[in-house]
Amino acid sequence: MATDYDAPRKTEEDLNEDSIEELKTRRTDKPSAVVDEDETELAEGYELPGADLSGEELLVRVMPAQADEFTCASCFLVRHRSQIAREKDGLIFCKDCEG
Repeated sequence: MATDYDAPRKTEEDLNEDSIEELKTRRTDKPSAVVDEDETELAEGYELPGADLSGEELLVRVMPAQADEFTCASCFLVRHRSQIAREKDGLIFCKDCEG
């Protein structure tokens, strides 16, 4: 809740009067214990981690490695040739694995 520091401060008497008035209004208000939302509909919208996704199909277009790319022999990620750190026995390693 925002506080207005420029507003005049209330004395203890004013605070007691306000709180009594608030109590009176709260007493006349009837709190509702009934919730209108359907829990089942709400739960269907949540995706749980580790959920079974075996029935789902993913469409991914796989492209072969390009001429300016290499596959790191340590992490097996396809990287740009500018990421080559070292080459040993025909194996190429990226800067992340060597660093």
